[in-house]
Amino acid sequence: MTPDFERELGASRVVRDSSRLERFSVDESGLGRFPPECAVLCESRDEVELVLRLCQEHRIPVTPRGAGSGMTGGALPVRGGVVLSTEKMTRIKEINSDDLFAVVEPGVLTGDLQTAVEAAGLFYPPDPASLAICSLGGNVAENAGGPRAFKYGVTREYVLGLNFSLAGGESMFAGCRTPKGVTGYDVVGALVGSEGTFAVVTEMILKLLPAPPAVATLLAVFPDARIAGQAVSKVIQLGSRPRALELLDRATIEHLRGRTPYRLPENAGALLIVEIDGEPEGVGPAIERAGQACEKSGAVEVVLAQNESERRRLWETRRLANPTLKAACRRKIAEDIVVPRSQIAAMLDRVDQISAETKVACATYGHAGDGNLHINLMLDDEQLTPQVDQAMDSIMRATLDLGGTLAGEHGTGLLKMKYLPWEQSPPLLRLQRKLKKVFDPEDLLNPGKIIPND
Repeated sequence: MTPDFERELGASRVVRDSSRLERFSVDESGLGRFPPECAVLCESRDEVELVLRLCQEHRIPVTPRGAGSGMTGGALPVRGGVVLSTEKMTRIKEINSDDLFAVVEPGVLTGDLQTAVEAAGLFYPPDPASLAICSLGGNVAENAGGPRAFKYGVTREYVLGLNFSLAGGESMFAGCRTPKGVTGYDVVGALVGSEGTFAVVTEMILKLLPAPPAVATLLAVFPDARIAGQAVSKVIQLGSRPRALELLDRATIEHLRGRTPYRLPENAGALLIVEIDGEPEGVGPAIERAGQACEKSGAVEVVLAQNESERRRLWETRRLANPTLKAACRRKIAEDIVVPRSQIAAMLDRVDQISAETKVACATYGHAGDGNLHINLMLDDEQLTPQVDQAMDSIMRATLDLGGTLAGEHGTGLLKMKYLPWEQSPPLLRLQRKLKKVFDPEDLLNPGKIIPND
């Protein structure tokens, strides 16, 4: 039995009805339904502290939840208990143009922050494809990336400081409001990417940049994904680092065709989207060199976006990849692996082989600039579970064989927990279990995630 949160917060802030709890039982991972006993919609740090204190007193597990847009099951309440939702904590408290930071609550949508800072002539680089629906608290929890991570880095590089609450409700601040600061251990770095297993973040200080004065984008059409993958290194070797270098394979293109604002070329076996920003006098020549490198690498067509409207249509098309693939099948599992750039073509070949061997359809797209590929397993309800497990296992093995890592920006969560011992040593796993106990001795915060039991 959960505490009487209604008495403390009011009935409107507590969800107990099974039909209303349904959305808190699932997330975008498609890993199943895990009903909690209740969900509490917190609006302030004081309320977060209250929920955590009462749950510790009653020894009830707590699953922190942002927008529920995660792909690895991080927000699933696998042990029931209470879902602590931060979706109502949506204030942008400060945008500081002089010192280049923003102070925000965890429920702020990533796209909303970007719109607000751009209105001030500033730039927040992290841009997950789901930026219109994902929250900044979730981005911090998962260390989210996105297309621009190739040049600018992932969320971790933009978190200067955090207010957070531990299990039991004790709150504190770690970090600073300055661009540099190395006092003590890097507690902020430990919290970013911890997927709600260490603490609940209640406020973030995020680094901003001046907005780049010019941006240019091109679309390169290739006969197949292998040739497109080989072209990636050629573009990077030019010296002008693209801020985005995205790849879409034939299966993804065919699902997108006719369903997007940008008309995709009929002869496309694979696409690269190359985007460069910087000073106006340098961007034009740099994007031209990138187009020439694509042509020399085997592109059959290179199209330069002629204006901002065309750029936006192209990126809207790219951001539709995940929802379009999801709508095209009864169930989709989105893998998120990273291989060295030199191994992208080899990884794409391995995916084709795995798909043929297991009869599990795959569609791949991703951030080719940093080797981060999203391999989507397209499933029907009738598909046998052993085939799906075999495909997932083979993709993980292939990733490690090619010198890669099993997660790039979606986190470990529930989906990849069993694979962690394939990549990390027993001593390292033991160390991480000890670290979890330092933050959460009774294992009440988001239990059953990331690190498998001994």
